[in-house]
Amino acid sequence: MNERTNCVVVGGGPAGMVAGLLLARAGVEVTVLEKHKDFLRDFRGDTVHPSTLTLLDELGLGEKFLSLPHSEISYAGFPAEDGTMMRLADLSRLKVAHPYIAMVPQWDFLDLLADAGAKEPTFTLRQSTEMTGLIMEQGRVSGVRYRTAEGTTGELRADLVIAADGRWSLARREAGLIPKEYDTPFDAWWFRISREDGELEGRLTPKMRNRRLAVPLPRKGYFQVAYLGPKGDDLRTKGIEWFRESVAEVCPEFADRVDELKTTDDVKFLDVKMNLLRKWHLDGLLCVGDAAHAMSPVGGVGINLAVQDAVAAATLLAEPLRKGRPSVADLAKVRKRRLAPTMLVQGLQRLLHKNIMRPVMEGKRNGPPPVMVKLFSRFPVLSYFPARLLGLGLRPEHAPAFARRAMEPAGN
Repeated sequence: MNERTNCVVVGGGPAGMVAGLLLARAGVEVTVLEKHKDFLRDFRGDTVHPSTLTLLDELGLGEKFLSLPHSEISYAGFPAEDGTMMRLADLSRLKVAHPYIAMVPQWDFLDLLADAGAKEPTFTLRQSTEMTGLIMEQGRVSGVRYRTAEGTTGELRADLVIAADGRWSLARREAGLIPKEYDTPFDAWWFRISREDGELEGRLTPKMRNRRLAVPLPRKGYFQVAYLGPKGDDLRTKGIEWFRESVAEVCPEFADRVDELKTTDDVKFLDVKMNLLRKWHLDGLLCVGDAAHAMSPVGGVGINLAVQDAVAAATLLAEPLRKGRPSVADLAKVRKRRLAPTMLVQGLQRLLHKNIMRPVMEGKRNGPPPVMVKLFSRFPVLSYFPARLLGLGLRPEHAPAFARRAMEPAGN
């Protein structure tokens, strides 16, 4: 089966869905391919930062988003070894409409974007459809090959392929684009555990002990916990009993509920990576989000940087796509616009890896350096700068005029 569209987006995550929605609102015929049958996949950071909340307002989706079950986090920090809390990023200092991080199950966020896209006549979301390869013709990417869950195969030709298929991007690999890898001293194991009303409300509070670090992310009715350990040390191989005891050691407040973890199947592994493509495009192909730059989970910024990539791509490429095929120079503008914000956030993450994460993983310390704690305690205003970088970024992307809509009431 051979088909054609203006733009095919590979991957129905936040970057792919935002790119698809914005381009469709520009009148571009766009097809988003998502290999899963729905968005019901758990164990993600699920953090929606102020920059993305502002974007949703501009798209007319802010009220609908805030009607979803969610919790709000106004500051993040690290516990010091003396028991005090170092506020690294105080988002309440930001002068924006939503000075907090919203914690929302990602499937709800993606369903919201899918519903908005369905209202656009040029938007198509094809679930249970997996890209299996790129179509290369005369030195350029001219579409993708795909396979459905039923086994049907076909080709979808397009003027542009946007690779938004994550850190293990097949499109990137097929294109021969190889990212530069940065050192990450830890891996992550995700699990959920019950949460009482008001418990750890409004804050992100990592816990550190014995070469382990846990970050309980508050959701409605439960915590989604990122449990970090030294790189290459698979904690699940030690058995569920050991894992429960280890969790209770790092988070004593969970000792009465670790039995909720029945087997190691309740613990999901994430191979933490941080990398950056030197070149984000080929003729006919553009990589965005994790496909262009995998982020560390520190700060939970990956989703929001991916969304900003998508907004920049739609803003810069809508007009070239309306006229036909974007040039290589058009595609290069996206990287030029998003490279500095990406490198700055990765620079902060690498600094935190070196000064906090690695000493914890090596058992040298159970908190940030004392000099950092003293500095942020004496000058609380310093917490504005990490909040600005993590919450908004160096260059927040705003919805282009063609994509803006009046606010839709939550009930519609």
